[in-house]
Amino acid sequence: MTQLSVHDLFDRATARGGGVGAFNVILLEHAEALVAGAESAGAPVVLQISQNCVRYHGALEPITRATLAVAAAAEIPAVVHLDHADDVSLVHEAVRLGVRSVMFDASALDYEANVASTADVVAYCHERGVAVEAELGEVGGKDGVHAPGARTDPAEAAAYVAATGVDSLAVAVGTSHAMLTRDAAVDHDLIRRLRDAVPVPLVLHGSSGVPDEQLTRAVDSGMVKVNISTHLNGVFTAAVRDRLAAAPELVDPRKYVRAGRDAVTAETARLLGVLRATRTA
Repeated sequence: MTQLSVHDLFDRATARGGGVGAFNVILLEHAEALVAGAESAGAPVVLQISQNCVRYHGALEPITRATLAVAAAAEIPAVVHLDHADDVSLVHEAVRLGVRSVMFDASALDYEANVASTADVVAYCHERGVAVEAELGEVGGKDGVHAPGARTDPAEAAAYVAATGVDSLAVAVGTSHAMLTRDAAVDHDLIRRLRDAVPVPLVLHGSSGVPDEQLTRAVDSGMVKVNISTHLNGVFTAAVRDRLAAAPELVDPRKYVRAGRDAVTAETARLLGVLRATRTA
């Protein structure tokens, strides 16, 4: 299929009133599962490779080239995205490899340093046709810096977007990274105020901790890109554990990792259905 940009995905989502699902790739099987789930749902998908994933593999290039190949062969629009990169050289390498969407995370810096470094990355990426997502103030739970009570101020968010030129903005509205329970309290009124104040698509990080009905409502309220990782990791791991428990003699990874891949495929398709907004907000 002709590959679309992340801008195209956001524009289409906004036009139809839905959200774009963005899910993390850790192993090649994740990329395969996410695309298969998106194809089943008939929905676009963002395949995210985080800086932590790069550390696990020891290099960006192998997992990125493999994920780009899976995305290129997809029957639905699939965009590969570098997620939570605070290393500028990693951003540059991703762009060289053909990634056309990156998140540069300077949120641990003070406001002025965040703006300056993010604006530099935006200038570099825009010259090469690459979209940039950023974060203003760390989303709750990231490296234990903030509690889930962290909130993004709409006026400050609008000023940040104007100063940096970013294409999308991750905001803190009550979610927290790496949650193992789905009981986060999302501030939907704040999402609506951010939507009205910020001229670029809003991104919800830490969405693994958000129950289904709140995900749908968050999209209704104005979220466009919704990041989910930990929840799908749990689905993958539970399926592998069940397979091994049922057949402890297995030693061929294909015979148990397949169970994780199939489970993520099914859950991805289901989640993409959840992200189709109902316009009830």
